[in-house]
Amino acid sequence: MEYKCRIYCAKEKLCELRTFVKKVLDKMHVSERQKNELILAVDEVCTNVIVHSHRCDDRHYLELTIKDPTPGALVFEILDYGDGFDIARYEAPTLEEIIKTKRKGGLGLRLVKKIMDGVEYEYTPKKHTYRLFKKCELTQ
Repeated sequence: MEYKCRIYCAKEKLCELRTFVKKVLDKMHVSERQKNELILAVDEVCTNVIVHSHRCDDRHYLELTIKDPTPGALVFEILDYGDGFDIARYEAPTLEEIIKTKRKGGLGLRLVKKIMDGVEYEYTPKKHTYRLFKKCELTQ
């Protein structure tokens, strides 16, 4: 199955995205713990796309597709038509660096990579694709 959602690039639209992801994961019977982790990971990537790639310009949009090629194996595909950002190559700062520089932020993508089993980035002219992979525990 495939489930699709399109939201405009405004932070207040992230609530719609989280609700969509939760409903899809409920249908798939993903465990409560993993459901919360996956919502957090998808929200983090989409927040970065909205803030950094589109600068919160609500004339732009992003698309999320959730696929389950086999039971329990999930693929979250986020399409971005903005400036893009190679999440797969991103090296998160260490906790020590963040504390030392008193930097705000910087932990989100580190968390995404910890939650997900795999992260890919693909660029084609005018389109950036972020793929997040996770093998899930199902409750039924």
